[in-house]
Amino acid sequence: MKVPVVRNILEANERLAEGNRRIFRQAGLFVINLMSGPGAGKTSLLERTIDALRHEIHIGVIEGDIQSSYDAERIGQKGVQVVQLNTGGSCHLDGNMIQSSLDALDLENLDLLMVENVGNLVCPAEFNLGEDMKAMILSVAEGDDKPLKYPVMFQESRVLLINKIDLLPYVDCDVGKMKERALQLNANLEIFELSCRTGEGLEPWADWLRQQVSGRKAEVYGAKT
Repeated sequence: MKVPVVRNILEANERLAEGNRRIFRQAGLFVINLMSGPGAGKTSLLERTIDALRHEIHIGVIEGDIQSSYDAERIGQKGVQVVQLNTGGSCHLDGNMIQSSLDALDLENLDLLMVENVGNLVCPAEFNLGEDMKAMILSVAEGDDKPLKYPVMFQESRVLLINKIDLLPYVDCDVGKMKERALQLNANLEIFELSCRTGEGLEPWADWLRQQVSGRKAEVYGAKT
């Protein structure tokens, strides 16, 4: 009896997500759904990304947490548009939550919208928000076995960011195995190895974002001419 209920929930969410996607495309926005387990470094990555691109790309952030506004306050100090979404116990954001936050953002003056999902390696992967793609962060401190334990997250993501590589001398993690296992699940993954603490490896990630935003602007410009 549970299967039809779950299917109905996901189908309803897909309809809401498609509405969000139309709004994002109309505004010329590139949208990333950023996922990870707790403590992998989502907010730190956002801070570093904003610092790297603030003079080139207008970035907005939707912060998803079970409770508190701590992360949104951190991002707000960077001078970008930010909205806090508290799920009140839910382990993921969904299309309806994103839709409810859009009136608080000036979408026409944004180029890139990054949604920081709730820290969880299971539920967020199953719910479409209307994003262009899902990106996940996995820290080396979590171990190289995570692709084996949480395959859906890797299968649904377009990007894998391997964070905290500065800790490799101190943790039991084989990055080669981590990448190999992830690519076995999803051969199309873009993989970036970086450290939000030291800044190592962040420039290739920033360059990739520049390309995505530029591509979206080219799509919109081409469609209007």
